Amino acid sequence: MQKVTVAVIGAGEHGKRHARTFKQVPAVELVGVYDQKPDRARALAAELGVKTFTSLEETLAAAQAVSVVIPTTEHANVARRALEGGVDVLVEKPIARNLEEAEKLIQVADRTGHILQVGHLERFNPGVVAAKAVTRQPLFFEIHRLGVFSARSLDVDVVFDLMIHDLDLVIWMVEAPVSDVRAVGLPVLSNKVDIANARVEFENGAVANFTASRVSTEKVRKFRYFQPHEYISIDFTRRDALLLSVDHEGTPPRIGFRKLETQNGEPLQAELESFVDCVRTRRLPLVGGREGRDALALAERVMFCIEEHAGRVHVPLTRSVGHSGEL
Repeated sequence: MQKVTVAVIGAGEHGKRHARTFKQVPAVELVGVYDQKPDRARALAAELGVKTFTSLEETLAAAQAVSVVIPTTEHANVARRALEGGVDVLVEKPIARNLEEAEKLIQVADRTGHILQVGHLERFNPGVVAAKAVTRQPLFFEIHRLGVFSARSLDVDVVFDLMIHDLDLVIWMVEAPVSDVRAVGLPVLSNKVDIANARVEFENGAVANFTASRVSTEKVRKFRYFQPHEYISIDFTRRDALLLSVDHEGTPPRIGFRKLETQNGEPLQAELESFVDCVRTRRLPLVGGREGRDALALAERVMFCIEEHAGRVHVPLTRSVGHSGEL
């Protein structure tokens, strides 16, 4: 079977992970890497034994598909040029800076017939995959995604950096329109929102509480939700899920614990393999442009609520209105 030729655009920390993982995918020939910082691209290319591209045009001419792992400000521009050049695209989350850019990118993908996948990695976590298979009518979510402060977070609000992962998962599981959003958030160690809490209500009655922070003393990834007669807990770190339900066969009834069956695997490799399979088969991605846009739209609603609250309590925020990601 002929391998899919892939290039990675962006040689930062996450771009390095993409490139190294693509090297482990049997169906892929990693042809090279490109970065606007040539030294960074050369170092990664030398490590992996691939070519260093000197321009975006050269990169797109050499590959059937690309991973776009660069600052959000350039997502739409680079992904559009790739799609228009006949190249399939995996673009990191968030899909773009704003909804206008996201919509235009979706239109380009539709017009050209090329694959547009968005890097919402958590959908490929084995625990999430197992939990989704038993999800029937989720009505209440309680989610905490906390991390320690890192300098890499200085240019993006925590809503687009961390919370957007969980916003995407809940949209995917609930499958109903959003009816109301309430949120607060504060800058703590940077001039961006470092901690945020949101309550999202859906038209089918489901409610989700989200807390995202990058000023915690420890890393916490808790995703818990409830549906009639069942409670499901996902552990992103262990990559597993637990289902609790009432066992009515005994007297008195007892709580039954069942660890859901999962397939071993690394989420990033599963995501990249899924992307390559879409390139091969032309099937729609699990997380396409529209799914990426929907996650961004909800993240924007959360941020607008935070900005409104910040204005009332006279806390200055520095985000450009209508823009996510790096300034």
